[in-house]
Amino acid sequence: MIFVLLGIVIVYVLIISWLIYGCTQVPLYSKKEVTPKTTFSILVPFRNEAENLPILLESIAKLKYPSDLFEVILIDDASEEKFSVLSSQFSVRIINTIRQSNSPKKDAITTGIPLANNEWIVTTDADCIVPENWLLTMDDYIQNHAVEMIAGAVTYDCNPSFLHHFQLQDLMSLQGATIGSFGINKGFMCNGANFAYTQSLFQKLNGFEGNDKIASGDDVFLLQKAIGQCPEKVHYLKSKDTIVQTQAVATWRLLFHQRVRWASKTSAYQSLFGKMLGLLVFITNFVWVCCFVVAIFGKIPLPFLGLYFLIKFGIDSVIILQTHCVLSKSKMRYWILSSLWYPFFSTAVALYSLFGKYEWKGRRF
Repeated sequence: MIFVLLGIVIVYVLIISWLIYGCTQVPLYSKKEVTPKTTFSILVPFRNEAENLPILLESIAKLKYPSDLFEVILIDDASEEKFSVLSSQFSVRIINTIRQSNSPKKDAITTGIPLANNEWIVTTDADCIVPENWLLTMDDYIQNHAVEMIAGAVTYDCNPSFLHHFQLQDLMSLQGATIGSFGINKGFMCNGANFAYTQSLFQKLNGFEGNDKIASGDDVFLLQKAIGQCPEKVHYLKSKDTIVQTQAVATWRLLFHQRVRWASKTSAYQSLFGKMLGLLVFITNFVWVCCFVVAIFGKIPLPFLGLYFLIKFGIDSVIILQTHCVLSKSKMRYWILSSLWYPFFSTAVALYSLFGKYEWKGRRF
């Protein structure tokens, strides 16, 4: 039995090591001096975000990009309180989502794209802050590469609490897997808070057709469809100038439901690598939880339990720190405590996602 368990963690180490290598193969991009020319339509689906939208719009107003080369379309998904923009130095419109499927966010984007005046669509979330060189760097990359879809990085704005730093560590592992998978030509994941693609590619892929019954996944399903049809046109933009900052959730309950929402779409991945990686991560964490419980009753030696944890902790630390150095300015806190708690949390999320319901923006799915 112990040899089987060691075999699982060794396979885990090998796959994560492959992703760590992949991270090194995606170069850190620095913008060059080019004349801005790409036109962008920034789409922001939102529901009940009256407190956050002014902060996002303020960050967009600070963009070092000609205001005549971009527009903002805010797409209201039946908010209980209406939001309005009194004045702005750039073009901004508010439209209402036309619901057609089980996925509010996909419906919002599908509603907004035909009304966009520009070829390049950029999506972000209402609770985000975008960096001042966001569009400038993206434009520079587009001018220098034959690309039709760009995945970008996202990080958290953290307070000192354990809850926030647990989320940061988790996000860094996800971002590491994202960057690493692109580096080994197995890209399967991205984040809709920092995602860009052309209207023509969206139409070529028939939008979200085929996965519109799944509430989330407006980002990863579109990415995987694009990689399936034209992988050479899909790039990851690894740049300190394009990191979008979003908010960590405020309670463990909200975090649990958020992660269940994320986990619920894994089984529908088009990417076989993505499915297998998700399964391997689940098995590795589930086995450690089982070993912990069994060790309490003396059925497994405690030294073995410690060895299993140290091996997993060691390889996880490498990919998380590797990503954290690029994406976050926050000091990582509660490092060991988060690593001990994560297997229990992620196992509960994975098992619950198979049959449980979750809440999102005041709705149950």
